Amino acid sequence: MQNEWAFWQRALAIGNSRRLTKDEMRSLEATTEPQTGFWRKRNKSGSDVPVAIWNDGNGMVAKVGRNMADHADEIWTWCCDWPISEEAYRSVAENGEAWADEPPVAEAVMGHNLPDDPLEALRLEFEAEKELAEKFLSAAIESQEQADQAAVWSKKIAAIAKKATDLHKVEKQPWLDGGRAVDDKWRPLKEEPDTLSKRLKRHLDVFLQDQLRKERDRQEAARREEERLRREAEELARKAAASDQQSEVERNAVKEEAERLQREAEAKAKEAEARNASAGSTGAKVSLRTFVNARVTDYKAAALALLAMNHADLKTTIDQLANRAVRAGVELDGVERVEEQRAA
Repeated sequence: MQNEWAFWQRALAIGNSRRLTKDEMRSLEATTEPQTGFWRKRNKSGSDVPVAIWNDGNGMVAKVGRNMADHADEIWTWCCDWPISEEAYRSVAENGEAWADEPPVAEAVMGHNLPDDPLEALRLEFEAEKELAEKFLSAAIESQEQADQAAVWSKKIAAIAKKATDLHKVEKQPWLDGGRAVDDKWRPLKEEPDTLSKRLKRHLDVFLQDQLRKERDRQEAARREEERLRREAEELARKAAASDQQSEVERNAVKEEAERLQREAEAKAKEAEARNASAGSTGAKVSLRTFVNARVTDYKAAALALLAMNHADLKTTIDQLANRAVRAGVELDGVERVEEQRAA
């Protein structure tokens, strides 16, 4: 006598109550013909549904949850890859218990008795899930069911984050659109005048730089004249002091001339002070300013110098580039590949 439970028994032995892979399904030589047994049907919008399939003497029938299906062959293709034990089926289908690998349902979201405000409803849902998850995290995982719970729970809580992101985007979008409209309205009168103003300043560069060269020439000439006048004044003073044949009147005249030359030298010193080349009147004055930028002539030497300074930004950039290279399979001197196993 043929064992009508054979397919389910073999599938259950392979999957151990877990969903079968495509390769495992091929090894079972599964077809579209329904097979007797207990199964689990995925339900993306809520908890999975228990399914029982058997032959009632008139053909194959199926019970999905608490309801009989119209056609067993239609439900079969949705559950054939997930065999479950009879015990698991009865605990969920008949006793209303949760699946062993699903996290507990928070009381706050039971019956969907949540506020109408999406933000408050989602916050309440998360806080309830968080409280249960924190209790779960307080103990180590010791069974496959607990490991499955952690994986399902992680996805469930990540879905809350995604829903919050989507709701945030929907609520913020009108403000973004309005902001972009205002930006578009004012952008021409912000950017075009600014660009034209900068062009006018750049147009001044050559003229002001030429004026600066002339100013430097003027300063140099004033310094040379200052030095000449000081030398002449010092020479007259020295001669007056060394001569014993001059009359008192002559000595005073020489002294006065030396003092006059000294005053002219001081005036030339003031003329030698720098005057920046400029254009425009007060309130609209434009003058040359010094802008300092680096021109790297040796990248290796510059990088080593910055590393010697323990420059944090450079280290961060090197870490990013090294990670990118290692993940692409490129070997770099001074970099080692580190592999770490993490749940993802």
